[in-house]
Amino acid sequence: MEYLNIVISSLISLAALFMFTKLIGNRQMYQVSMFDYVSSITLGSIAGELAVQSTESILKPLISMAVFGIIAYIISYITCKSIVLRRFFEGKAILLYQDGQIYEKNLLKAKLDVDEFLSLCRINGYFDLSEVHTVYLEANGNLSVLPLSKHRPATPNDHGLNPVQSTPLPNIIIDGKIMHYNLRLAGRDEKWLLNRLKASGHNDISEIMLATYDAPKDKINIYKKYHKKDLRDIFE
Repeated sequence: MEYLNIVISSLISLAALFMFTKLIGNRQMYQVSMFDYVSSITLGSIAGELAVQSTESILKPLISMAVFGIIAYIISYITCKSIVLRRFFEGKAILLYQDGQIYEKNLLKAKLDVDEFLSLCRINGYFDLSEVHTVYLEANGNLSVLPLSKHRPATPNDHGLNPVQSTPLPNIIIDGKIMHYNLRLAGRDEKWLLNRLKASGHNDISEIMLATYDAPKDKINIYKKYHKKDLRDIFE
């Protein structure tokens, strides 16, 4: 019975944590500010405590999670509306480097030493600071680097070209299943798709891992399932 209580408490904890994470929003998954980090740890800690509680004493941590989740949601909402509160809860970008000058005091403020700063620059693809104009440490911990104009990649505009604007390719087959909604958005139907697949020698849709449709070229890009294991690791 004790183990059953643990299973039930764990499921309730997982459901509550998922619900409040959805409530706070997806941004915690792609940009973690200081407040997002604190709220994620706190909610996780409460959920961990909730998971090991007996079903009789589960109410207190559940209420605690609900209160904290609501507070986190309110703060997340008001920071979207107020610049002052956004700066307070999430911080702001810190200038680390500009025009050949490393800002030592700003590095200290960001809790970075020179080695860590250079490492972050290399991760962003810049191994030579003389090719860089400006570097900011964003509030979410990411580094934003603006290269010198003469060292940035050339664009079609630099060469006087005016290429056709590319658009995202819709996924029309995923894991052997036809994405009917995406197919309709592309102005096509299942009959057209099956005929095109048959013409290219793909008779079994279940063997297709992914297929995308390039409308301007009227081309289907097909990626078949590869069932063999490849245990080689080129990075060993």
